[in-house]
Amino acid sequence: MTFHCLCSEMKCATVLRNRPYTKRQKIMNNEADLETRRTQIIAASLSHVPFDGWTMKALKRGATDCGLDEASALLAFPVSATDAIEHHSQLADKNMVRDAGDLSSLPVRKRVGKAIKCRLEQNTGHREAIRRACSMLALPANAPMAARCLFRTVDTIWYIAGDRSTDWNFYSKRALLAGIYSATLIYWLDDESTDTTETWGFLDRRIDNVMQIPKIKQRIRSLIEKLPRSPRILRP
Repeated sequence: MTFHCLCSEMKCATVLRNRPYTKRQKIMNNEADLETRRTQIIAASLSHVPFDGWTMKALKRGATDCGLDEASALLAFPVSATDAIEHHSQLADKNMVRDAGDLSSLPVRKRVGKAIKCRLEQNTGHREAIRRACSMLALPANAPMAARCLFRTVDTIWYIAGDRSTDWNFYSKRALLAGIYSATLIYWLDDESTDTTETWGFLDRRIDNVMQIPKIKQRIRSLIEKLPRSPRILRP
């Protein structure tokens, strides 16, 4: 390779390195713009969902409200309008992490309780939209999406609560919390008490019930150990 060729290659490499936007950067920027647009459309559509449901009609109206054309709703959710439900759930999980803050100084039951409270309170003004979302996710066709949303939420709650288990407890904890969160969500949707105090009381009782499980298991184990052993059968 001649000196001239080497200089030419070095010059080309310098030009490519100094380009303000590469193809990959453009793709990343487009994805970020699309994510921002989805968030804006969903936030503006929540006031329309109680009347139009989680439909493309509601998303188009939301897009118009935030200064976008109706085609933006189709570009943001090209597969189905119900995809907006899953995106809203993911956004709510992120907001829960932000609102919960540092929970390390609290006991585990308080961490879980505060995380669930943050998850629900952010949608206080949009209960009917959440009710519509629950109705849509209850349909058999949307069962996979419902499972993904629920698992993602309870997994995030346990993560910010400090759980780092990798054994069987990983699954058992999330299964128990899925029951607590689902029951609390349904109770919260119809709670008309001041500051939803009845919901938080209901949540505390459900957590108390779950906290009793290890004690009950220990009592059962102790009783089993006290039982007389069955006599051995002597073979002739």
